[in-house]
Amino acid sequence: MKKLSEIKVRSTVIIKAFNNDELFLKLMEMGCVPGEKVTVDQIAPLGDPISISVAGYQLSLRLNEADHVLVEEC
Repeated sequence: MKKLSEIKVRSTVIIKAFNNDELFLKLMEMGCVPGEKVTVDQIAPLGDPISISVAGYQLSLRLNEADHVLVEEC
């Protein structure tokens, strides 16, 4: 498994787990749940934040948040 922060642009991955309970609750309310497909759409010029597509909408995450999302490539 990799961290979401390590995924390249235009890659699609599946969320497997979270290693931060506070962040899990925040992201779960936005549709980021284990088993959901996520596509990395853009990475800011300086690398932070990243823009992802999940559950039919766009979401921006800071790298320190994306570090706590464990994903697996499709």
